[in-house]
Amino acid sequence: MSQEDEEEMNNEQTPEVLSILPLRNTVLFPGVVIPITVGRDKSIKLIKDAYKGDRTIGVVSQRDVAIEDPSFDQLNTVGTVALIIKMLQMPDGSTTVIIQGKQRFRLGEEVQNEPYIKATVDKFEEIRPKADKEFKAMVASIKEMAMQIIQMSPNLPSEASIAIKNIESTSFLINFISSNMNADVPVKQQMLELANLRDRAKMVLEQLTAELQMLELKNQIQSKVRTDLDKQQREYFLNQQLKTIQEELGGNSPDLELENLRERAAKKKWSKEIKGHFSKELDKLGRMNPAAADYSVQVNYLELVLDLPWSEFSKDNFDLKRAEKILNKDHYGLEKVKRRIIEYLAVLKLRNNMKAPILCLAGPPGVGKTSLGKSIARALGRKYVRVALGGIRDEAEIRGHRKTYIGAMPGRIIQSIKKAGTSNPVFVLDEIDKVGNDFRGDPSSALLEVLDPEQNNAFYDHYVELDYDLSNVMFIATANSLSSIQPALLDRMEIIEVNGYTIEEKIEIAKQHLLPKQLEQHGLSKKDVTLKPAVIEKIIEDYTRESGVRGLEKKIGSVVRGVATKIAMEQEYNSLLNKGDVESILGAPFFDKDLYEGNEVAGVVTGLAWTQVGGDILFIEASLSPGKGKLSLTGNLGDVMKESAAIAMAYLKAHSRKFNIDNRLFDLWDVHVHVPAGATPKDGPSAGITMLTALTSAFTQRRVKTHLAMTGEITLRGKVLPVGGIKEKILAAKRANIKEIILSKSNRKDILEIKEDYIKDLVFHYVNEMKEVIDLALTNEKVKDPIDLTLMEKVTLP
Repeated sequence: MSQEDEEEMNNEQTPEVLSILPLRNTVLFPGVVIPITVGRDKSIKLIKDAYKGDRTIGVVSQRDVAIEDPSFDQLNTVGTVALIIKMLQMPDGSTTVIIQGKQRFRLGEEVQNEPYIKATVDKFEEIRPKADKEFKAMVASIKEMAMQIIQMSPNLPSEASIAIKNIESTSFLINFISSNMNADVPVKQQMLELANLRDRAKMVLEQLTAELQMLELKNQIQSKVRTDLDKQQREYFLNQQLKTIQEELGGNSPDLELENLRERAAKKKWSKEIKGHFSKELDKLGRMNPAAADYSVQVNYLELVLDLPWSEFSKDNFDLKRAEKILNKDHYGLEKVKRRIIEYLAVLKLRNNMKAPILCLAGPPGVGKTSLGKSIARALGRKYVRVALGGIRDEAEIRGHRKTYIGAMPGRIIQSIKKAGTSNPVFVLDEIDKVGNDFRGDPSSALLEVLDPEQNNAFYDHYVELDYDLSNVMFIATANSLSSIQPALLDRMEIIEVNGYTIEEKIEIAKQHLLPKQLEQHGLSKKDVTLKPAVIEKIIEDYTRESGVRGLEKKIGSVVRGVATKIAMEQEYNSLLNKGDVESILGAPFFDKDLYEGNEVAGVVTGLAWTQVGGDILFIEASLSPGKGKLSLTGNLGDVMKESAAIAMAYLKAHSRKFNIDNRLFDLWDVHVHVPAGATPKDGPSAGITMLTALTSAFTQRRVKTHLAMTGEITLRGKVLPVGGIKEKILAAKRANIKEIILSKSNRKDILEIKEDYIKDLVFHYVNEMKEVIDLALTNEKVKDPIDLTLMEKVTLP
């Protein structure tokens, strides 16, 4: 509408009396064309009568939209003169009228009520403000804001913005926007009743601002929802495609995977607690998105629960004679261990229900502790699993990680049980003495529950989150040294010492086990290599020095490789190898058979020591030099050995008359005690009587008996106390060609446990007092070229 059309419309005369059409849901503004649907009988008659006449009516909105037939008093006082442009009869019987607003009016008095309302009206003049900058800016803002709302509203046609842009009349622009804005009828009626155009423009601007803000917020919410829906739809389609691809490739779709887990669980004989927990976790998996990171974690967990042998046990073989035969075939010697296994089988056979014992096989390397576990499993007919504990420092290695951590997995115990497939395997915990601890926890403390028969019937793994019964597992721990095992852990185990082998035992082990094994590994047969006991003994004595047979196996392997090389190169050789053939393959002997030191020098005594790799011999050297009675100790000695030397020296000074030593010599001669080899750390009380004998020999210059060795702890009271590792020390003495050994009387019980055949060439002397040690160890004969202690005494004494 142009400015001229608006002025012409305002100049038209307002009729004095108008037929009044009540509007329920809208407000008509001057200049605006709107369609209305007429449904009341009164209204239809009014429209028809007016359409036949000048087509001019008065349109007024009713105050209460709920009233079906409003009276004159229930109408608003300000309305709009309207021109009926067209009247249409709709198929449903209703009448639609297109009307255009002309002028505002104010209702006067009611003229008639039937068949429709007629009333007098007065013209409602509009106050137009001056077109100053503020008003122009307000109108421009209204136009711009209206166009933004049209662009942001998908329900409004884009042509509306073109229409608003082309409106020249300020009054019509405000009326047009007021009529089409999203506002309630009372608000629009309030705009219609405002006489001042500035006030009406301000109110329209406020309404548009609120509507624009609401529209922006609505669009933001819709955009976010649309994005989420698009993402979900995209994921859904991708998952459907992935499912189809997996089915085409023969894989399992998530639904099929879920069904497989449910079918597997139905076949399990679980307790109520496990069944309930699994069902809960399976339902949780069903609610997960298969593309989520936690989905595979949950699947792995459920598969672990299914794979664990909760109530599956292998049947034990109670044929004790067969078990004994297997143990004897696999291992030569180790009678004490074999007897303990047979005892366990016997009790299990009688009761058919026994908590598995926790055995700890303690001994030097290479004596067959770990392989003994395999033999026990074969004898029992159980599955065999082994866990190497050496170097483990993380508690989670035993108890598992919590599922919330990335890369979580169960502990070694549960993993091994799953691998075994039964709940009663023979479980070897290898190198239990080498478990460490740091900031990640103490694994040996976590083992306390595993290795306690009173507690391990409900072992809790952090990953599994269910108690697992380990009471039927036969745990066998192995250790080289018991000193480094936590005391509480050591208390839970039954210690069985697996000592080193004698030469006779090593020969039999080589013949029955080591040589056949090496022949098989190198592709040779028994007829290709034959080693007589004398040749094997040469390998043992000249090329090895150990308690076990690991080094012996390596040397036999070298001999077999030497023969294999000759066979491969088609060279002539004798299958019955002699000592010369062995020496040509292995080279010159590494060790001397005769290791004891001669008795030509005073102060040199052979002692016996225990190490983690078995028994060994050591020499105590004591020498005198003119001085002021200072005692020097060398040879990388520990505190206990230094104390033993100090005790021996103190005892010798206090009882010098017993050994015919002038006590003034202790102030005139410096004493130097050395224990070779100097690079090897040494400690322990076992060298106490050896120290005493060396010092006594040095101060008396008496010979030490040939082929004699000794071990024992000493006290200031002159007592000889027992020490440990006796069997290993006796074997070391035999290897060194020792003939006589001095021990404490309390160590007699250790000798009785050794087979008589192995110690038939040895003579044992059992003592209680230090005096007895000296009487047995030293002869009355002076050494060759003795130090003239008396001459030195005559020169220095006044």
